[in-house]
Amino acid sequence: MTYAGHERRRHKRIDCRFIVSYRVLEGDQCRDLSQTKNLSLGGMLLTTNTEFAANTKLALEIRLPFDLKPVKLTARVIQSHEVTRDLIYDTRLEFLSIEESPKKIINQTVDYYVKRGVCKEVEGKDGIRRK
Repeated sequence: MTYAGHERRRHKRIDCRFIVSYRVLEGDQCRDLSQTKNLSLGGMLLTTNTEFAANTKLALEIRLPFDLKPVKLTARVIQSHEVTRDLIYDTRLEFLSIEESPKKIINQTVDYYVKRGVCKEVEGKDGIRRK
């Protein structure tokens, strides 16, 4: 069965694993460590051990190969989906505001991995990537 709806992705997305440290932006100062499942300039899919409510804001630090320091971003939870009961969740995130430097690093990373063929580019649900 193919997806017949409108593809909403505006950015290239790669299916790659990067280390991410995250915490709820307001309140809890406890950090957790995880990895991405995919990444784009607009957001990422992150494996978490907590189910987050939609619109929860997270502070992120992502380790990417084009900078020695972690890229610091703020993201909003779009959806948290249970993968393994009470243990693992796929959490979809949308980046809120990205300054020029992190934007450049994310773009470099996505472009590099797509060109090298190291990580595959994720297509829309209908198999077509649109801008």
